[in-house]
Amino acid sequence: MNSAGTTEILSTHTPELFQTAVLHAARLLRAGNVVALPTETVYGLAANALDAKAVAQIYEIKGRPSHNPIIVHVSDLAMAKRCVSHWPATATRLASAFWPGPLTMVLPRSDAIPDIVTAGGDTVGVRWPSHPFIQAVVRECDFPLAAPSANISNRLSPTNAAHVAAQLGDKLPFIVDGGQSQVGIESTVVDLTSTPPRVLRPGMIHTESLEATLEMPVADCRLPIAVAALKSPGLLKKHYSPRAKLFVLSWRDTAALLAQLSTLNIPPSRCGIIAHTTIPSDEQFGGVSVIPHDAEAFARAIYSELHRCDEAAVEWIIVESPPAAPEWEGIADRLRRASAEGMETRNLPIGREVC
Repeated sequence: MNSAGTTEILSTHTPELFQTAVLHAARLLRAGNVVALPTETVYGLAANALDAKAVAQIYEIKGRPSHNPIIVHVSDLAMAKRCVSHWPATATRLASAFWPGPLTMVLPRSDAIPDIVTAGGDTVGVRWPSHPFIQAVVRECDFPLAAPSANISNRLSPTNAAHVAAQLGDKLPFIVDGGQSQVGIESTVVDLTSTPPRVLRPGMIHTESLEATLEMPVADCRLPIAVAALKSPGLLKKHYSPRAKLFVLSWRDTAALLAQLSTLNIPPSRCGIIAHTTIPSDEQFGGVSVIPHDAEAFARAIYSELHRCDEAAVEWIIVESPPAAPEWEGIADRLRRASAEGMETRNLPIGREVC
């Protein structure tokens, strides 16, 4: 907290405000504090990745399980290589194609990375984000940042500063308002310590793009997470969840949707509907919102729509099932995990197995 005992939120919409926020965030991070910063994927809860005590605060603030590792964010290739003990040719290829951007590479950790960052494992996830603000902060600090999503563990990831403030505002000294996240879901994670490379968490850089870049097959995550240390966040069955129960359904028209809700004993008037193709009439529902039938636009908007449904206090959220196409695999993964406590997701497209 600042001297007044409240969370300070700074905007970055002018060059002067941007620089002021960079310097203030860097001062707090050097002092061992945790701050919330924008990235192009979702907002992150950042601390000095080389300071175990600072990283421990992230786990405490989020209520994050100690076995769930944290991705390390860097500002260039040189810093990335200092975080790992081995940098293979596959990493060079992927970095050339997708960095800066929403791709995390899991590699053997260097001795500089504390155990708490990797949850005691021998690998570390490293990402060079493309958002100019977090890039500037890492450069100013000259150390990598451990930065999971800035939310309570297992809850919806934040894609703007207001989402962070609503969940964690009473626990943070500083939130940077860098506008709406432009990717909207968490990064793709690929494990380069396995042969062949393996996608641990799908995202908007999908498997076919990775295979084209590497010129080799890339495996899906089929290793049961109960029998090995987690190499990446995003592998828990329940994750990215709104307060309302979430269901993923397909319907051909409003009558078919109502029939499914009746079977599930869900009152339509207490449902928020999120559709992209078959738009039901809004007369009988608690609300209907429409996201464009485009994977990138859908990813940018889905968490905000889920936050909006929670703010509207609906009891159920019904999301129209995404298409079974490679560019939608990250979205399908997030919806599957968000619905894990409500029910088995119905009609979610079956394509590549994702973990």
